[in-house]
Amino acid sequence: MPSSSSANISPPLLSTKKIKPDTMKTHRHHTPRAWIAILLATFSLCATAQQQIALPVWPDGAPNTNGITEQETEKRANRPTNVSSPTLTVYVAKQPNGKAVVACPGGGYVHLAMDHEGHDMAAWMNAQGITYAVLKYRMPNEHHEVPLSDALQAIRIMREHSKEWGIDKVGIMGSSAGGHLASTAATHFTEESHPDFQILFYPVISMDQSICHKGSRERLIGKNPTNELVELYSNELQVTPQTPPAFIMHSSDDRVVPVENSIRYYQALVKNNVPASLHCYPTGGHGWGYNDSFKYKRQWTGELEKWLRDL
Repeated sequence: MPSSSSANISPPLLSTKKIKPDTMKTHRHHTPRAWIAILLATFSLCATAQQQIALPVWPDGAPNTNGITEQETEKRANRPTNVSSPTLTVYVAKQPNGKAVVACPGGGYVHLAMDHEGHDMAAWMNAQGITYAVLKYRMPNEHHEVPLSDALQAIRIMREHSKEWGIDKVGIMGSSAGGHLASTAATHFTEESHPDFQILFYPVISMDQSICHKGSRERLIGKNPTNELVELYSNELQVTPQTPPAFIMHSSDDRVVPVENSIRYYQALVKNNVPASLHCYPTGGHGWGYNDSFKYKRQWTGELEKWLRDL
């Protein structure tokens, strides 16, 4: 989870330097205003802090295993690896508009970028009235059914709390390999775990070796998968008229996950008469998420906000 920040306010230091009367008068005049501004800013930060609810995805034990026995670790901050105990962290909107989003961070199916592709978007989503949840899903370790079962269960959990949290639509969102998981949930769902919409950031879509992210492919379905398994997890081949509406983003210069992944998926959606919006930006590379450094952040956030309002 991202680190939280707090304002440490210390009283002004007393100075032994002699102050002229007119300077002292000015100092007395402005200090209360400065302190009021500081206090208001502090109260504002406290008011916008999100309530977090951490839930186990499988409180009674998962129905499957990824075979990982090593302890979960973080080689970098907010980058857990060896995930074998999935959790769902929910940020409930104070003024819900009926929509909820389950976010699946990326990381090549080996670790999870929990910050800029996960928790960092919570305040922004909540400000729109959207209840937002970040899924720490299990790594597949070549057990391809494991991440999908976590994602579909997360959707069920959100629906179980629909009355409590003011939810009537649950969407799935994912970045990179998390985008593959989100698009898999959007094409391999069961009746009770059907997402109402999908949001994809520079997603891995296909297992076709000509355009796939090879690391994600190997960790999901192995180095020598059957043709049936390749087709099953090439999500551009799994789109049907029942696939939920999609908002897709990608950079044309992405050298990690070729933009062809998003283009093929978009074409399949259009072919099946599924509402879809594809946004390709000329630069940005891969993995920008909610980072301010991405040149087109204002554009994608504005377009996505409008798309979500119109759902």
